[in-house]
Parts: sequence; structure tokens; C-alpha cells
Amino acid sequence: MNKHYDILIVGAGHAGAQAAIALRQQKFTGTIGLMGNEKYAPYERPPLSKEYLAGDKPFERIMLRPESFWGERDIELLTGHRVAKVDPMGQQVTLTSDEEVGFGKLIWATGGSPRMLGCPGNQARNIHAVRSRADVDKIMAALPTTENVIVVGGGYIGLEAAAVLTKLNKKVTIVETLDRVLSRVAGETLSRFYENEHRAQGVTIELEAMVESFETNDEGMATAAKLTDGRMLAGDMFIIGIGIIPETGPLVAAGAAGGNGVDVDQHCRTSLENVYAIGDCALHSNPFAGGALIRVESVQNANDQAKVAALDIMGEECEYNAVPWFWSNQYDLKLQTVGISAGFDDCVVRGDPENRQFSVVYFKDDKVIALDCVNSTKDYVQGRKAVVEGLELDRKELANPEIPIKEVGLV
Repeated sequence: MNKHYDILIVGAGHAGAQAAIALRQQKFTGTIGLMGNEKYAPYERPPLSKEYLAGDKPFERIMLRPESFWGERDIELLTGHRVAKVDPMGQQVTLTSDEEVGFGKLIWATGGSPRMLGCPGNQARNIHAVRSRADVDKIMAALPTTENVIVVGGGYIGLEAAAVLTKLNKKVTIVETLDRVLSRVAGETLSRFYENEHRAQGVTIELEAMVESFETNDEGMATAAKLTDGRMLAGDMFIIGIGIIPETGPLVAAGAAGGNGVDVDQHCRTSLENVYAIGDCALHSNPFAGGALIRVESVQNANDQAKVAALDIMGEECEYNAVPWFWSNQYDLKLQTVGISAGFDDCVVRGDPENRQFSVVYFKDDKVIALDCVNSTKDYVQGRKAVVEGLELDRKELANPEIPIKEVGLV
């Protein structure tokens, strides 16, 4: 290949694509290379576990931009390539094909790879992740001969996949290590609500359960998941949704500071000169997590960090301080989250979960830090200000869903 780009972006997901777009929007006139390890132009990831898996949206409808968009803006797509080594001093990367690509500045936007189970039998052909189009295409191809699905992981990916597969008339069992689903990202009210909803749809949920191994047959297919308590859960398909491992190896090997991700400052710069990191792999101090170093795995974070990096490259003053937000669709339930609830010390429930329309407002040190809103878009929109400003709202008024959040008094 032996090419050189003024800006080389490694990773062609939401973050990388938005960085390229933002640079052109800021009138950057140099050369841009957008490199991804898949053969496709950039596409949306959230629909993979929702509309795409359900067959409601074809691939063309989840592409971030039409294929022609990139060429029209003189952004060169470098598909099907993976970086093996980064040389920050020589300002070049070496690909797994041994080809070298030079750069003026490098934006690392690689996201992460699915975290899989390291137990015996984990290489079976019917054990799947939900991270890429190829992952979901394999799942969809196997559906006609699938009746029983075991989903390992009770986070959003696992629950979304379970909801879709249940609607496709599959028998689904969720296996969750902890004592409730969504335990890492939400309070107990929301967890129990979603457990009840899934059970009402016929999903079996096994809590405080851990997979020890997979039983496999002579064809290399898993036939059952063996739990640590000895029980066997038979299945035709197994889906693993237990998080991601940040794709940071070549950067860290090149000397970039990092642990669970690559460390970046408020301008999305890494510790390496001329190298930025954005999106799921970027470990940053987040003001909405009390300044804690975290990675935020969301489209919002990917897009906002991409814009910050682009502005910094253009010499514009900009710091990353965007409020995190997220959504999840399961059955006919739309969850919208704003803020980060981790570390909350109190919460208020607005509305009745029994009515399938309610919000959970999280507090820390008497200030609103996050909201989870189920079929309650108005609460989500109005609650955003409370999170951004860290308002101290009257909890008695807040608990009354008849009082709009914007009219709730301060204390």
C-alpha cells in the first residue's frame, strides 16, 4: 500500500466515520484515510441487536452514509485492513499484511472486540457474538434450524437479542452471573422491571448462574451449556453478550498510556504525540461520573469525542464534557437514559412500572446524576437539564408524574 495521509483514522465505526465527517465540515483540506477491518463502508452498530437482527431493516438502511458520500468528500475508505503496529516517532502504521501507511496525525477509533468465554467448548461454531454485521449474519443464517437459544449476559446486548429472538418465536434462556440483569448500569427498579417483562414474554432468566463449559458434538457444534452448579442448559444457538475488550494493543505496545482502554485528555489526545483516541476504546475523565476514568460505550460518546478531536486538530479550542445518553429498544419498550447512575445513593421512581411507563431518577449527594426513562420521552427531555446542571430537586414533587420535571421545585 505504502500510502501517506495527513489524517489516518483507524476504525471505521461511529467514532471514526464521524471524525472524518467533522474534519471536512471544519474545512480540513488535507488527505484523510478511513481504515476499517471489515469490508463494508461505515454502518450503525446499535441496530445489529435490534432492527437488523429482527429483519426489519436491511443493511442498506443502517449504513451511516451512502457509499458515494465518502468519495464525494475525498475521504478514502481503506476497508478490510487491520493495524498490527504503530510507530509514533516514524509516524506510520504497519498492517497485518506488512504494508505500511504513513500519517501526519493518527486518530485511533477501533472500539473493542467481543469478550468471549474462555471455557472448554467455547470455539463451537454455533457460539456467537453480536458486534459486527458478520456476527449477526451468522445468527440470522442459523435461525431456520434454531429452536432453543441460550444468551449469556444480562446486559443491554443480551436483553435486546433475547427480545428479538423471542419475537421470532425462539425459546430463549438468559444466563446472568450477578443477582439481577443490568446490574452494572441501572438500579434494582429497572432491573426487576425488565426481568418481569422478559419472563412475561416467555424468556427464562437464570440469575447468579455461570457457564463452566460447553458440551459439543462431533460436528463441532455446542449442544448445551454446563453451569457451575452442574445443570445443563440445552441449546441450538448460544449468544455471548458480556461486554467488550478495548482494541488498543498496537497503541499500548507503542507506548501509549492506558489500561482498560487508551488514556486521553479532555481534547482526546493520547500520551503519544500526534495520536488521538476516541469512542469505546478511549479512557477519559468524565465529569458526569465524578471525574472518574471511564470508557463510555455509546454512539453519543463516539460522535462527541470525534468532533472534539477534529476541532483540536483544526486548532479550535474544545473540550469533551458532553452529557452521556443511551437508548435501548426491547419489545414495545423504549428506554432512554441520560447521565451515569453508577455510585448513586438514592433514587426516585416517577410513575408505576406496572403501567410500563415510568422513570427512575438517580441522586448522589442530593444532586440529580441520571435518569432511566421507560416510554417516558418527556421525562428524558426535561430531565436532561437536571443532570447537566446537577440540580437538587424536591423528591416529593419529583415522585408525582403529574408534575412535569421542568416544574419540580428546587430544595
